Amino acid sequence: TVLHLVHNLIHEEEEEDEKPSRMQNVGEQGHMALLGHSLAAYISVLDKERLRRLTTRILSDTTLWLCRLFRYENGSAYFHEDDRDGLVKVCRLVINTRYEEYASEGYVVLSSKQPVIYLSASCRPGLGQHLCSQLGLPLSSLCTVPCNTVFGSQHQMDVALLDKLIKEDLDAKKLPLLLIANAGTPGAGHTDKLGRLKDLCDQYNMWLHVEGVNLATLALGQIPSAVMAATRSDSMTLTPGLWLGLPAVTAVTLYRHEDPALSLAAGLTSSQPVEKLRALPLWLSLQYLGHNGIVQKIQHTALGEQLAQLVPTSGVDVVELEDEGTCIRFSPLLTAAVLGTQHEDVTELVEKLSELVPVMSSTMCLRQDFREEIHRHPAVLRYVEDMSWPGLGAVQYEPQTEGMDDSSRKQQLDKINSEILKKLQGLDTDISFSTGPEFGIEKECIFVGMVTEDVDVSELVDTIAALGRDIEESGRLLENMTEVVRKGIQEAELQLQKASEEKLIEEGMLRQLPLVGSVLNWFSPFESSIKGRTFNLAAGTVSLNVQYYTGELGENMPTTMVLNWVKHMARVLLEKHCKIFCHTHSEATSRQRGRLLETLWN
Repeated sequence: TVLHLVHNLIHEEEEEDEKPSRMQNVGEQGHMALLGHSLAAYISVLDKERLRRLTTRILSDTTLWLCRLFRYENGSAYFHEDDRDGLVKVCRLVINTRYEEYASEGYVVLSSKQPVIYLSASCRPGLGQHLCSQLGLPLSSLCTVPCNTVFGSQHQMDVALLDKLIKEDLDAKKLPLLLIANAGTPGAGHTDKLGRLKDLCDQYNMWLHVEGVNLATLALGQIPSAVMAATRSDSMTLTPGLWLGLPAVTAVTLYRHEDPALSLAAGLTSSQPVEKLRALPLWLSLQYLGHNGIVQKIQHTALGEQLAQLVPTSGVDVVELEDEGTCIRFSPLLTAAVLGTQHEDVTELVEKLSELVPVMSSTMCLRQDFREEIHRHPAVLRYVEDMSWPGLGAVQYEPQTEGMDDSSRKQQLDKINSEILKKLQGLDTDISFSTGPEFGIEKECIFVGMVTEDVDVSELVDTIAALGRDIEESGRLLENMTEVVRKGIQEAELQLQKASEEKLIEEGMLRQLPLVGSVLNWFSPFESSIKGRTFNLAAGTVSLNVQYYTGELGENMPTTMVLNWVKHMARVLLEKHCKIFCHTHSEATSRQRGRLLETLWN
């Protein structure tokens, strides 16, 4: 019953049409890690002496394995749930070390020399603020070091500028305390110049802490020299759970310090055996995988930094970098173990790239041509700037709207551009046309998608302009024809009303009564001098009317357009004025009237 209740709590907010969330790929080694949490709870009820011996063995074994695996000699380990907590404890350790009276006097001793923590501008957001909050330090204790902008990577810390900042702080009677460096920045995955940074820290007696996903490569046989320098750091934070695909496994901070009393005061070590059991899930997982298995999994996630967006199991992500803009990030060390990425997924990733990159390149090359071609039609086309659109570009057809108010002008603009879009989408072409993104800056325009290099941009723009002109002229022609027909119908109705009045005067009121009129007409037949009006199809009235309309609307009107209009208006006239037609043929029999109606419809 309780398990059923938990199941309902997990799925109560899911909707039927909602896509299932992407869960972590939990294999057999994942179940081993989860088992560690249950075992830790059971082990905690052992007697104190047996619990002490067991937890000490688990902690020492795990620490030794991690130090050997990631080439960190003579290191100690602190296991923590929050991956920032290790750095907080390290900062407390350094404060206790540099301020001898801190243990007795507390934060009062910091006022004599304000401590300074240096971190890169490419560091993960909010890290510095979290440190100050946990340590009780003012934000002025943070010093953000800019990254290189002229030489080197734009995501690496500027070492020369850091040296200058440290000297300025020393002159201001401050104490340079600790430097946080990156072995793989959160956004772009770049590694700082760790060797030079360590030399600088040794020069000014500063603590060097390193974090980042590239620290996982320390377990491989061949290690990049930039990452290898991290083994000289004073501390580093590892996240083996992410790298190895192990759920609910703690982060680990490896550090070197000779005074166990200060480590205990900083919270890096504990005398409580239960806290040492945090290492048990990782201990079980490392036992299960073995050294070769761990190296193989990390090596598998570093097949190469291929980027794409169409293979979900590759773990590709889109990130916004300050200088480069929107980028596609492929960080398999963070995602491959969790998502279960395989070699075939990376192969599919490369295949998708091979298809997309040429199209993207040709589209980017032709965007300027598209803009220039639109500017050649300033009277009817307007280029719409939308930097978020990945295709060729956006264009808007601008009809002639002189004398219209704003509402009518917008309605006309929307109508014509919508018609153009429908006709473009009906063309036999590989180019996609759409209304653009859902929250785009313009709605009444046409967005052209990606194109190949063989597309004739000039012909494409000419086609859009020609379609717009045809639709605009057809609309104007129909409006004028409708006005002419409306006037003709009004005139016909006036003449019919006049004829009815004349007939009433000539025949008299008695002949209009149904029964009396029939008797009176039988006794005294009356021949009316008023002639009825008919639609004489055989006499060519329709062709004469068309000549009249075209003469009024212009001589260059396409013949097909006229014929289509005639067919349309014939239906309109029949539906709206059938009563008038039948009235003017009152002397014809019902069969004759039916034949006439059928003839007009056809």
